[in-house]
Amino acid sequence: MLVDMIDKLPGIELDAIDIRLLERLQQDAAESNLALAGHARVSPATCLRRVKRLVDSGVIERRVALLAAGRLASRLTAIVEVSLDHQGDELQRQFEVRAAADAAVQQCYRVAPGPDFVLVVQVADMPGYQRSEERLFTADANVRNVKAFFCLNRAKFDPAIRLERPGDPAAARRT
Repeated sequence: MLVDMIDKLPGIELDAIDIRLLERLQQDAAESNLALAGHARVSPATCLRRVKRLVDSGVIERRVALLAAGRLASRLTAIVEVSLDHQGDELQRQFEVRAAADAAVQQCYRVAPGPDFVLVVQVADMPGYQRSEERLFTADANVRNVKAFFCLNRAKFDPAIRLERPGDPAAARRT
């Protein structure tokens, strides 16, 4: 579990208060410190100090607003599998850096087995996808195969990371 991995990082120890704070912040990072402290059952000063520690340690990477793509101008989401011709570590790193820097790429994963990368690409329309395809794939002589899947409907999108400890009886019910 993620909590176990985080617990093993140097200098980062999470307790039940940290877990409550992180769960709540994943639901609404704009919640006031007073409300957040009430939810975590700590004083506002303790809450502020704990959140600062979580930010400073890198556990909280950033706080953002999640936009409802369906309520904005037409958007096209593509899940794209990319296979490279040569899989050397440096060549994979080069592609990864270029893909991660492209504004159309929302998510970039190096995966195994199967394709070398899976990308989530968000563009305005099909011509926008074609432009991103030219930038990312056609211009790269090392890209062997690209397979794109275009989203017709997004049934679920939840970026929250589940944070339960082993032995938590509530965890078994949520799995």
